[in-house]
Amino acid sequence: MDLATSMLVAASGMRAQSTRMRTIAENIANANSSAPTAGADPYRRKVATINSTFDRELNASVAEAGKPTQDMSDFRTQFDPGNPVADAKGYVKLPNVNSLVEIMDMREAQASYEANVNVLDASKTMMSRTIDLLTK
Repeated sequence: MDLATSMLVAASGMRAQSTRMRTIAENIANANSSAPTAGADPYRRKVATINSTFDRELNASVAEAGKPTQDMSDFRTQFDPGNPVADAKGYVKLPNVNSLVEIMDMREAQASYEANVNVLDASKTMMSRTIDLLTK
């Protein structure tokens, strides 16, 4: 794999992780929201997906962000009989988002993003040094 290809592969990883971080941020932003009306479901957690595909032009595998899927786990419930969206038993459905899980996912996505930045920087440095050697 040449240096330009490694830079393009790293850039694809950065784009995929950036999309993943946006999905996680959306989950965190909606972690404490409730359903808009009584009986309706609240926000459902989204799970970012990343696919590896082979790029024939680059002759290398690249990362692509896929369409986020919905986490079908049960909603959390909270007893709040005074809430206008509470059911007959006084429980309010809350999103199935666990903020601690989201924070850990965000840290993992950030670390992966930074690893791709390091690959991009190393490739850029090697390319620059190669050009310096060729011009001397």
